Amino acid sequence: MMPDSAAGARNACAALPCFVTIGASKSGGVMKQRIVFVEDDGELAELIGGFLKSFEFEVEHLPDGSTVIERVRQNPPDLVLLDVMLPGKDGLTLCRELRTFYSEPIVILTSLNSDMNQILGFEIGATDYVVKTTPPAVLLARIRAHLRQTHTSTTAPAGPAPSGDRQALNFGKLQIDARNRTATYDREPLHLSTGDFDLLWELARHAGEILSRDHLLKTLRGIEYDGMDRSIDVAISRLRKKLDDDPNEPRKIKTIRHKGYLFATDIWWQE
Repeated sequence: MMPDSAAGARNACAALPCFVTIGASKSGGVMKQRIVFVEDDGELAELIGGFLKSFEFEVEHLPDGSTVIERVRQNPPDLVLLDVMLPGKDGLTLCRELRTFYSEPIVILTSLNSDMNQILGFEIGATDYVVKTTPPAVLLARIRAHLRQTHTSTTAPAGPAPSGDRQALNFGKLQIDARNRTATYDREPLHLSTGDFDLLWELARHAGEILSRDHLLKTLRGIEYDGMDRSIDVAISRLRKKLDDDPNEPRKIKTIRHKGYLFATDIWWQE
């Protein structure tokens, strides 16, 4: 088990490698995936960080929230592992701030195991919520699963090419170039993650059509919608913000209740 106390966590992490190393992949010269781990308990951070490092992850430990935003902006990691109870800014506040520019997985690791805390974590953009009593092997498996999904989104094309091999779309103020993977809005470049660009392209090339969450997840990430995954909703919120779309009454990327999302066709020329 991985309890809140550093002493208990030490015993758990020391005991687990004997059975979780089965099937563990080594980097073999490939660049290691990088995790920023924010945890104020230095001893516990060393134990969990050491455990993850033994599976070929690069782990950067930050003891509080004071430098998290700056560090992630300067050198974005593949995943952020974030405690909630931190000195200064708490983990939920940091998660909300990170989601204004960071689109990779954020896993909350905490002793706060209430339903409300979990719901709040997901609402503000957390990818996963893991309590500290979770066995380290399970934490490792969940981290790997989220990174695999991110890799799939990054490497897989966003569906088949549009008919006529169209690689650029023009919606008035919004211009999208799939060949160069660039987008501009009101003549200013949009700074989009790989996943957000793929989502924007998929919505735009089906302008005027309702696309379900299931369709978007299958097309972009190769997985089915399980009724709980809010990653598409979070990404839509990021796109709306970049496109100056009112989150309360969106007109550019509309929410169609119980059905999905619709990329409007005419609003772009009316501004």
